[in-house]
Amino acid sequence: MELPAIAAALPALGWALHGSLLARRLSTARRDPLTGLHTRAGWTARAERIIARSPNALTLLVDLDDFKAINDTHGHAAGDAVITATASRLASWCHRHGTAARLGGDEFAAIVADPAATSGTSTLTKALHHPVIHDDRLIPVSASVGFCHLTDLPVRTLTDALAAADAAMYAAKGHSRRNQHHH
Repeated sequence: MELPAIAAALPALGWALHGSLLARRLSTARRDPLTGLHTRAGWTARAERIIARSPNALTLLVDLDDFKAINDTHGHAAGDAVITATASRLASWCHRHGTAARLGGDEFAAIVADPAATSGTSTLTKALHHPVIHDDRLIPVSASVGFCHLTDLPVRTLTDALAAADAAMYAAKGHSRRNQHHH
């Protein structure tokens, strides 16, 4: 193949390669670029390890309430500020006792090996409701949190723990997601 022909084919090949590498990097990314928290992939492996060796582990899911309204009212930079604040509040609550993740959008998860080593679930819930200061403005934040103690599960799997935490989170929101799907 002549050099000019190879050179002409390179941009197309380059983009195809770049696109697939980027897609793979995003799907296997261990850290969320905005918050520095683990992504679902990186967190799941860690959570499984904690569950395997910590029978008292506590799993939780966090969902920011009316997050779209924050973006719409205050702008995306403010939305990002709320996401990063939520991430750091969750991470500092877990501290060395567990690990936190941003599952995507305004959804977070965390697991702690021993909930007694943390400052407690009500402390976390309060912290997640603190307003965030952005551009000298106070942005109100509200979050729904669902907790699942592994000791409450008949079978201690991450899947079951997350399902139970999800149900608890939606009960905290005042409605059940499952009921909406079936009726």
